Amino acid sequence: MKAILVNSDRSLSWSDVPDPVIKPDEALVKIHAAGINRADLMQREGNYPPPPGCPEWMGLEVSGEIVALGSECARWSIGDKVCALLGGGGYAEYVAVRHDMLMSVPEGVTMEEAAAIPEAFATAYLNMFLEGKAKSGDTLLMNAGASGLASVVIPMAKAFGLRVITTVREDSDVEAIGHLGADIIVQTKRESITEALKCEYEAGRGVDITIDCLGGEIMGKCLHFLSHGARWIMIATLAGAVTEIDLANVFRRNVRVIGSTLRSRAPSFKAELLASLERDVWPKVTTGEVRPTIYKILPITEAEAAQNILYTGENVGKVVLKVI
Repeated sequence: MKAILVNSDRSLSWSDVPDPVIKPDEALVKIHAAGINRADLMQREGNYPPPPGCPEWMGLEVSGEIVALGSECARWSIGDKVCALLGGGGYAEYVAVRHDMLMSVPEGVTMEEAAAIPEAFATAYLNMFLEGKAKSGDTLLMNAGASGLASVVIPMAKAFGLRVITTVREDSDVEAIGHLGADIIVQTKRESITEALKCEYEAGRGVDITIDCLGGEIMGKCLHFLSHGARWIMIATLAGAVTEIDLANVFRRNVRVIGSTLRSRAPSFKAELLASLERDVWPKVTTGEVRPTIYKILPITEAEAAQNILYTGENVGKVVLKVI
C-alpha cells in the first residue's frame, strides 16, 4: 500500500510501505479520508513521535470501511462504515485499528465529515466534560476560535447548554465563525481578552472552564478573572510555553491549571472516551446540533499543501485528506 512519509528534508511523499497485518483485536480499515491535526505538524517536525507500535507516518483520525476483522472484533462486520481514533498511521490507504478505537459513522454524516470527527470530538469531550466537569449554565472560554478544534468545541458546548467566549485575530474570522454560535467573540488585534474577561467577571459571569491551545504571556494574566473553582486546561502552547502566574490568586480562588493531551492516554481510557462520545454526542451530531466544520478537502497526494494551510493559519475549521 501507499502512505505519506516524511523525507529527510521534511517534505512529504506518497510512498510504498508494508501492508498492515491485523491482530485478533484489530480491524483492517480501507481509508476513505483522514483529518489533519496540528499534532501531525509537530510529528513531521520531529517533536511528537507516535506511541510505540504505531506506524511511523502521520494521521490521528480517519473514516473508512472495514475490509477484514480479527477474531476478537465481535461488534463489527466487514463492510461497516466507521471512523477511528489512531495513535498514528492515518495518512495511508489502509490502517489496522483496535476494535474499541472504532466508532460508527453518525447518520447523515459524509465520510469526509466523519474523518474530521474522532480526534477533535474526543479532545473536545475529554477537556470539556472529563477534565472541565462542564455542566449546563457554565461559561467556557475557548481560545483560537477559528481553529479546527474550536469548530467542534463551540457548538458542542452550546448543544449542552454552556455559554461560550472565544477569541480570533482577524475581523474576517468573526464572520467566518459566526455559525458556531459563540456568545462573545473577542477580536484580539483590537480588543483585550483580559479586559473582556474582567467585564464578564465583574458582571457575575466569570469563566468556569478554559480550553487553551495558546498559552504564552496572556495566559497568566487571564487567571485573575475566573470563577471560584474554575478549570484552566492547557492542551498546547502555540503562543509560548512560559507565563507568569500569581499563585496566591490560584489558591484563593481554588483555580485548577490542568495539562491535558489525548494521545498520551492509555488505550482503555480512550476506549471509554469513544464509547461516551457515541452515547452522548452522536444523537446531537445526527440532529445537526454538532457537526464538524470542513474548511477544505484535498487529495492525499497533496498532503504537503494541506498541512501548509494549518501552518499559515488560513483555515477556519478542519482540513481533510481524501484517499478514495
